Amino acid sequence: MTIRNAVLTDLPRIVEIYNAAVPSRQATADTEPVTIKSRVPWFESHQPQKRPLWVLTKRERILGWIGLQDFYGRPAYCATCEFSLYIAPEVQHQGLGYALLSQMMHDCPDWGVKTLLGFIFEHNQPSLKLCRKLGFDQWGLLPGIAELDDQTRDLVIMGRRLV
Repeated sequence: MTIRNAVLTDLPRIVEIYNAAVPSRQATADTEPVTIKSRVPWFESHQPQKRPLWVLTKRERILGWIGLQDFYGRPAYCATCEFSLYIAPEVQHQGLGYALLSQMMHDCPDWGVKTLLGFIFEHNQPSLKLCRKLGFDQWGLLPGIAELDDQTRDLVIMGRRLV
């Protein structure tokens, strides 16, 4: 397996993996699939030397991705990032998320990132378990903040200081 910076030609597969998570209502607050075109500005907001977007590949096939985004958009938070992590459904629960997130955590100090945050639905127990396994703690809870298919859902804020 290889972890590398994403390139624009990876965007269709990145979107495909993301959209596979939409129907489960477990990993994203989007309720409808997104388009490749709508994700181009998001893709372009990632910078390999500061806020990377990585793909994990096996035999040239993208199996998952992870990206960093600025938290809250104010200068005082420049050393804090939110991560997004998605694994293709057919290869979930095989340690790929662990591989991506642990490598990202290892490299974050090189980009001046001292704190990582994950915003995870409370009912997404596999993602919460992954974060706990990597030393994240629950730093917050936003109860009933999301409405998914007429169900109220809580959002857990997982955090970890890296330095």
